Amino acid sequence: MAKQIDLNQSVYTLVKQYPELKDIMADLGFTEVTKKAMLNSVGKVMTIPKGAKMKHISMIDVARALLANGFEPAGDMPAVGAAPGAKPSAKAASPMSDERKAMLKGYLKRLGDGEDLESVRADFVAHFSDVEASEIMEAEQELLAEGTPLQEVQQLCDVHSALFHGATREEQIANAEKEVAASMDRRNAAAAAPDLKGVDKNERARALAGITGHPMRQFKRENDALEKIIAAVREALADDSLTPELFAQLREISVHYAKKGDLIYPLLKVNYGISGPSDVMWTVDDEIRDELGELAQIEAHDSAWRDRLEKVIVRAEEMIYKESNILFPICAVNFTQAEWFSIYQDEKDYAVVFGVERETWDEAEQAPALTDVLPRDGEVVMPGGHMTVEQLTALLNTIPLEISFIDADNINRFFNEGPKVFKRPQAAIDREVFSCHPPKIEPMVRAILDSFRSGEKDSVPVWMEKNGRTMLVTYTAVRDRNGKYLGTVELVQDMEFAKAHFSEA
Repeated sequence: MAKQIDLNQSVYTLVKQYPELKDIMADLGFTEVTKKAMLNSVGKVMTIPKGAKMKHISMIDVARALLANGFEPAGDMPAVGAAPGAKPSAKAASPMSDERKAMLKGYLKRLGDGEDLESVRADFVAHFSDVEASEIMEAEQELLAEGTPLQEVQQLCDVHSALFHGATREEQIANAEKEVAASMDRRNAAAAAPDLKGVDKNERARALAGITGHPMRQFKRENDALEKIIAAVREALADDSLTPELFAQLREISVHYAKKGDLIYPLLKVNYGISGPSDVMWTVDDEIRDELGELAQIEAHDSAWRDRLEKVIVRAEEMIYKESNILFPICAVNFTQAEWFSIYQDEKDYAVVFGVERETWDEAEQAPALTDVLPRDGEVVMPGGHMTVEQLTALLNTIPLEISFIDADNINRFFNEGPKVFKRPQAAIDREVFSCHPPKIEPMVRAILDSFRSGEKDSVPVWMEKNGRTMLVTYTAVRDRNGKYLGTVELVQDMEFAKAHFSEA
């Protein structure tokens, strides 16, 4: 029985009710839900639809993930067509006629009434073989936006995949992906976009992969390494010598897939309206990752286990092919230089995969911090986003820390508001920090700041007891991206919650 989830309730309430929801949301891109402070503050006023709108995550993907994990969405469901904020695509097709959409709905009803898939497919081929695959996908999205239940549209997706034949489900999906990519190429040519005229997408992808440090090159190097690992796994299976270390290497594929899911798929969907190939691939990525995770939990590596492992590495090999021949060429002819720079910088946050160390892309390193956010009245614009002063103030006051910032000249510049264990009077702002410390403490404070300024140290933690509670005071050097010292932040954190947590454990 599905678990009903009320979309009108706050994220905090839903996660408390269903703890497993936290991982589901994190996988969708709601990464803040894993941070306790954010969940306990912003999460209490944020709903899933509001969060999806802010983060430009399609409610189609949200609904699909909830249904796949046994949840039944209820409450106010916003429009679930294109992702919020999506830019119009120069390659978009003309809307499908009402007559065509009515026919699609008729197929759904026939499937819902229990008619055989092959019977419906035959009629589908007869009436839709002359329609581009990408146009069919847009029609499916329109049906969702009109309120057609996601489960029903997923049935239509099965018919769509079956249209392109193939004896197995995997072959059907692969053929559908190829046809979607081919149809997009044809529509791109018809649109006659000046920047894509005469460009061979595969040649463009190869050119980018030849640039040292470019994300395209990094993804290719990882796939080359993955192919070698798969070969080693097969050899180990043949002579019964598979080690936990080799299997763990194979499971690093989850990081490779996570990078695609965070950095590639959403950009294609939101900025370019290209959702077909990435939607299918993303699902397969998750299935491969989950299957490897399940296999890791099984101790007995019997013939059934070995058979499952062989099947999943075949799917991983197919994904390497799909990335090289479908996904990356599409990225190559669409993404701007600024977007590649952003992917390069964001990719640094992920663990090294398959032992493939990152290379330096000199051009990206020398580029200024980029943001396509234009300054707005009353907003502070930063490389990571933009907020009003009111929002920024509330955010800093919500973080469960006492925050003080001292500039490079040792002058107090900022204290967040709220009750504090270590009092910070507003009158101390714009005064030298040493004026706030007793004489016996001043030499220690000077030594810490001098060590930051010289580059000798970056952080100094100090544990202490205050009013019967354990406190952690952390002094950290604040530097710009070139390492220039800008000042010091002092963070005071009450650590009693950690003592309580570990004592219970």
